[in-house]
Amino acid sequence: MAAHPRTAVYPGTFDPLTNGHVDIIERGLGLFDRIIVAILLNSGKQPLFDVGERVSIIREVFASQPVVEVETFEGLLVDYVHRRHATVIVRGLRTVSDFDYERQMALMNRHLRSDIETVFMMPSEQYAYVSSTLIKDIAALGGSLAGLVPPVVETRLARRREAATTRRV
Repeated sequence: MAAHPRTAVYPGTFDPLTNGHVDIIERGLGLFDRIIVAILLNSGKQPLFDVGERVSIIREVFASQPVVEVETFEGLLVDYVHRRHATVIVRGLRTVSDFDYERQMALMNRHLRSDIETVFMMPSEQYAYVSSTLIKDIAALGGSLAGLVPPVVETRLARRREAATTRRV
């Protein structure tokens, strides 16, 4: 590793972590020495998994890769990135509408902190259609998530569905 490791922050809610997220992180490690997966604490959203569960899941998935760190943050992303001595924000893009929104955010972040760059990464083709929202919908309806999420996520979603079914009976 270089004397000054190239550190990137990959922010998001990761509710739940998908194989598209995993793909971006793993390929990002080819570009950066360290990636901090930063889970935004957003009181405006009602997550399926609480923040502790999301941190635990991501740490379990990347347990063999100490260069992937998992943290939570509040406030402005660029302030968090600066505090962590990172220089890059990694964002995944699946669609043109993602690009429109992410471009606007990247330009605003550059306005706020010109020393921090945003790098857009597209997931591998097999994950281009995968979103956390779709995963939650499929899980709620009992569909197969094989190949779409890490096994730990699949297991936890199945447990939640079973618990919800048991409560209804």
